[in-house]
Amino acid sequence: MSLNPALLAVRFLLELIAITSFGVFGWRAFDSPWRYLLVVVLPVAAAVLWGTLAVPDDPSRSGDAPVAVPGPVRLGVELAALFGGAAALWAAALPRLALISAAVLVGYHLLAYDRVLWLLTGRTPQA
Repeated sequence: MSLNPALLAVRFLLELIAITSFGVFGWRAFDSPWRYLLVVVLPVAAAVLWGTLAVPDDPSRSGDAPVAVPGPVRLGVELAALFGGAAALWAAALPRLALISAAVLVGYHLLAYDRVLWLLTGRTPQA
């Protein structure tokens, strides 16, 4: 199920929203001049972490793993980045958006249960 093109598109949008949420947090939670730095640094740091730590031969990615990590570590990175984005919205005083983001993330992970199981056990998800 997780390799369904529609679900892959939803996952990509969730990634973009999470990364953007870190920038929103940097802008809203800090005063000048820090906000100008954090609005760039926080999303870039999240994106670098997201793109660097990967499971080799991940069927939802190109298969490349700049820094190879085991599945449970990658799952932790994904949960930290995606739900961290929701937490960043909450900390930025945007609780309604944070709750919507968290609810959509829970729904996505329920639908993509095969990916979660693959990351935890190593069993390959079916297309």
